Amino acid sequence: MSFPIKQRRWLYISLSILSLCLAVTITPARASLQVPTTSTLNVSASTSQPINWLEQGRNLYHSGRFAEAVTVWQTAAQQYHTQGDRLNEALSLSYLSLAQQELNQWEAAQQSIEKSLKLLQTSIPSADAILWAQALNTQANLQLHTGKAEIAIASWQQAQKYYDQAGDTMGSLGSQINQAQALQSLGFYRRSKQQLEALTEKLQEMPDNEIKVSGLRSLGLALQIIGDSSKSQQVLEQSLAIARQISAQPQLSSILISLGQTAVDLEDPETGLDYFEQAQLLATNPSDQLQARLAQFKLFLNYDKPEFANPLAPQLLQQLRELPPSHTSLYAAINFVSTVNHHQSNSDEILPLKDLAQLMAVTVKSAQQIQDTQAEAYALHQWGKLYRRTQQISQAQELTQKSLNIARQLQANDIIAQSAWQVGQLYKQQGDRDKAITAYTEAVNALKALRGDLVAINPDVQFSFRTSVEPVYRELVDLLLESEKAGEQGAGSRENKEELGQEYKPKAFASAPRSPASDQPSQAALMQARELIEALQIAELDNFFREACLDRTQQIDQVDPTATVVYPIILPDRLTVILSKAGQPLRSYVIHKSQAEIEQTLENFLVTLNPVSDSKDRDRLSQQIYDWLIRPAEVDQAFIDTKTLVFVLDGRLRNIPIAALFDGKQYLIEKYAVALSPGLQLMATRSNHISAIVGGISQSRAGFSALPAVESEVKQISKAMSSSLLLNQEFTSQALAERVKSSSAGIVHLATHGQFSSRLEDTFLLTWDGQVNVKELSELLKNRGSDPSKAIELLVLSACDTAAGDDRAVLGLAGLAVKSGARSTIATLWPVKDRAAAMLMTRFYDQLRQPKITKAEALRQAQINLIRQTDFHDPFFWSGFVLIGNWI
Repeated sequence: MSFPIKQRRWLYISLSILSLCLAVTITPARASLQVPTTSTLNVSASTSQPINWLEQGRNLYHSGRFAEAVTVWQTAAQQYHTQGDRLNEALSLSYLSLAQQELNQWEAAQQSIEKSLKLLQTSIPSADAILWAQALNTQANLQLHTGKAEIAIASWQQAQKYYDQAGDTMGSLGSQINQAQALQSLGFYRRSKQQLEALTEKLQEMPDNEIKVSGLRSLGLALQIIGDSSKSQQVLEQSLAIARQISAQPQLSSILISLGQTAVDLEDPETGLDYFEQAQLLATNPSDQLQARLAQFKLFLNYDKPEFANPLAPQLLQQLRELPPSHTSLYAAINFVSTVNHHQSNSDEILPLKDLAQLMAVTVKSAQQIQDTQAEAYALHQWGKLYRRTQQISQAQELTQKSLNIARQLQANDIIAQSAWQVGQLYKQQGDRDKAITAYTEAVNALKALRGDLVAINPDVQFSFRTSVEPVYRELVDLLLESEKAGEQGAGSRENKEELGQEYKPKAFASAPRSPASDQPSQAALMQARELIEALQIAELDNFFREACLDRTQQIDQVDPTATVVYPIILPDRLTVILSKAGQPLRSYVIHKSQAEIEQTLENFLVTLNPVSDSKDRDRLSQQIYDWLIRPAEVDQAFIDTKTLVFVLDGRLRNIPIAALFDGKQYLIEKYAVALSPGLQLMATRSNHISAIVGGISQSRAGFSALPAVESEVKQISKAMSSSLLLNQEFTSQALAERVKSSSAGIVHLATHGQFSSRLEDTFLLTWDGQVNVKELSELLKNRGSDPSKAIELLVLSACDTAAGDDRAVLGLAGLAVKSGARSTIATLWPVKDRAAAMLMTRFYDQLRQPKITKAEALRQAQINLIRQTDFHDPFFWSGFVLIGNWI
């Protein structure tokens, strides 16, 4: 009797399963095999009808009883072998490998799938395409879980061809989803997202099934990693709803963990914790349960709840010790130790460091055993970090160097960046400045190579920009700019320190001699420091948008020889100011103040900018900052022939209105035009043809207050130049997009509420039909194709706000300036009285129409006009307007 195709298809579909780290779908298949069947599913062990064993194994597998499924499918394989039915034996072995993988029985799983494929290769008659597809799918799943993602992609591509050959659309889609998931494990989240979005469009038209669940969950994960948390949440909730509706029990815990992580990203830790608890309860295997507990543990520590984290730690350690070696278990252990390492202040209260080191020693050995070289490098790095924390410098150096050597062989820039940084820190600790600089430089180069893919690292060991990227740049700048310091930093005392771990026995590491440092940095050091600060600015923008931002650029020397670029760099014990002017050597000045004192002064100055504050306090603080940033260069006559000062601002300095710095008699803007830049690299300018798209909202809308002066502002601007006006109801996102696309206007002027924040999700502009987030706005403004001659010359945002007290909030502003392709952007650091804004902008455009005037000079003249000829002379009304980008 033939086994019905429909029933066989159902058997394959019901074997869909989520893996621990990635949703790997075991896709459906069909075949026309002559096999015995029966209507009874729950058969006794003595039955001689193997198809019952296949189905019973399926039922056990679907309910998470993997060990029992192994026993049943082993019996099925043996009985088919006895009957000489090679094809169904191959099918049983393929199933058997799946269950063994769930139990982390990797060697047994490898043997089972190898036997299955060998049987298919030697089968007469030849095996159906669908059986080849199923076996290759199983093999790829195994390859992915043992750290061989690239090979897994090739296997899934082969499986896809067989599914296509068999006319199995769902199988083909499942294989493509798997390929996208493997891309995620390699760090290519954007590529994965693009593939999954195309696949999801097809899946949405199909009935609900486990492949649809898996595809949606994978897309949700990709969206989460690249920073689109809100959309990720929507997609994951759809995946969860379908999974519950069709009782896809094995998939629920993985979806819930992803939803929990997305909730945490959206700053809703309570909801995240609820999802993690649900995931733990619904987990169908120990590995899923471990992942949920790890997520809880990390959440508790990140939100400073050690009373909840500490009891979990020994349980997690015990579970990690008991798990057999696998790609998933290795990264779980690395993630666990990395989390504890990150919370150094209370780590000794969580677990003894010796226990953590022994866990990493075992993890290194296990990684070697399953040949997961990348996991080995990560584990060595964390193990070395544990030694460094106990000041066992030679051991830390040897382990970290091993990690770095492996990473170099793998060309794994993510690991190189972290391990080279740690090697640099260790050399610095020993006083070997030259070797430290070499190591730090390697780390920075690796970070530059990664660029926007910094966000696409394995989520278990993912970079935090603030803790793992920014400090690398800053510490290298500090080394380059330091003057000679008395004494050497030794390797530290070895008293009362334990030997950590057992697998490696490092030899003693001799402290290398320290290279002498000159009192003043060399030109080479200054140039490298300047380039690092620029690179850090670009890296921050990449991190903000979760993708590489800056492309077509031009060096400042080719833009304006009458400009001087000022780089104030806040270091832990000093403020260093570097000056760069075309055709001249770099200069530097040092102010010996602590970072805390500098930042407190900047904060106090911001408070005094309120018009009701004491103007004497404001002037005193403003003059203090002027003395730090400007006075030394003026005394040195460094600004001779300078018309424009371009500031590449660092940290808290970004929130300061530089134009309002006071020398005791004049504001800085009265002496020089002022512009801000993300770095020396700028979008080239084009002809100064003035025509504009002007939009704004003057009425109260969506909970935002009315801006009465906006109407007169946009109408006056429209009269002053050729323009297209969109006011109130006409100012919708679609109307703006259409005008930008159809018009060749060089200026886009938007007078409406908006907010800039260091969080992408909180950065938006208000249109009549709602908020447009900064990413959507940047894409809308780029809606003129790739022709650089059509790019927007000037984007003006005249009623926006930056998040107060957030030293990265201006990133949203700079990010929009860069990402939109606009060559220059004018915006406000705080909400300005709308009548003052209207007055300033009208004067700005009057100036801009003058021949041979730069945008920076036009803004300067408008600000001077408010200072000297209106009631709005207080800095609050005019100094919040900043020009970012190309000032020509």
